[in-house]
Amino acid sequence: MKQCSKERLAAFAAACRRRGLRLTPQRMEIFRALATATDHPTAEQLHERLQRKMPTLSLDTVYRTLATLTRHELVNKVDTVESQAHFEVQEDSHHHLICHQCREISDFAWPLIDDFQLPEEVKSWGEVNRKSVTVYGICRKCRGKR
Repeated sequence: MKQCSKERLAAFAAACRRRGLRLTPQRMEIFRALATATDHPTAEQLHERLQRKMPTLSLDTVYRTLATLTRHELVNKVDTVESQAHFEVQEDSHHHLICHQCREISDFAWPLIDDFQLPEEVKSWGEVNRKSVTVYGICRKCRGKR
């Protein structure tokens, strides 16, 4: 499990204030759980992880909080072909590998894509603030089970 430093939480709190978001205990704990996650949890997984610490936390609150934090670009929704969304606190530019069998999501860096200039028609579309590539396949663990 990763650590979530006091500085990281303070930066999150400051970002919430700049965006006019109230800093609720639920938002803090959901952010902390995402910032320390080594996987890319779903709302249901986050809810389950937080139940011991916050027994009155509802699944609806987790969903609404994730939607708000995503809309304000404080957390990242990982696009998958599944119906369930996965979430992360994005620290640096990276992309995702998703196994078709076990559904595990792994991060990888691809500086060539990050630095690549977009086509002119995309530039004229407007402002792009993030590039994301998702690669699907069969991971080494699942391939070894065949």
